[in-house]
Amino acid sequence: PTTLKPTQIMSLSATVPTLAKAVGVTFGTYCLSDFLSNFIQHPTQQMDYGSINRYLDREVGEEFWGTRTQHIIGVAGCLAFTDHTSQALFQKALKKEICFAKTPAAFMAHTFLFIFSGVTLYVAGDAAFNPLHEGKRMQEFKEGTYCSYVGSNTAWFEPYVAPAVAKFAGPAVASTWFASSLLPATLAYATVKGVGWNDWGNSGLNDVELKLNGLKK
Repeated sequence: PTTLKPTQIMSLSATVPTLAKAVGVTFGTYCLSDFLSNFIQHPTQQMDYGSINRYLDREVGEEFWGTRTQHIIGVAGCLAFTDHTSQALFQKALKKEICFAKTPAAFMAHTFLFIFSGVTLYVAGDAAFNPLHEGKRMQEFKEGTYCSYVGSNTAWFEPYVAPAVAKFAGPAVASTWFASSLLPATLAYATVKGVGWNDWGNSGLNDVELKLNGLKK
């Protein structure tokens, strides 16, 4: 059996909490980004947040499955995992941390790969475990994977958001969590979902949302 040296154990004990905190912050950022992107995609429509609808004085259809809440939590979890995994793999291959300013090509590749793999991972989980997909799970996976690919290709602009903010508002503003993380992710969520799944306006709504907004199926 392999025995870890004391220095390796100390390094690991210091790395794990730091990584867990970073993944947690990323997860929270992506959850908020997904929620906010709904206001870009559906500015005048009411959304279905499952059991949370009770607190919004809205009808509850499904408690979780097939709702915006499922999407927010599930996609954020998958993206947080693939984001940090992709960064670690690129860092190991290049022997240095990647960032858009110093390694633009690698960072652009990382952006597409982690978004596509993360969203597709969510699609796979949804197809496998969502009871609403019973009897058509493979069809859901194939269609979702295609939508994931189409949508992920629209997120090419994400690394350019913070530099654009820096140009108009200054580097101090661009370096904030809002401009460097939340804003780019929110805009990327909007285009990935909007273009990939045609989730705009009155399109892309589930049955509860159609009813909430007085629309026919």
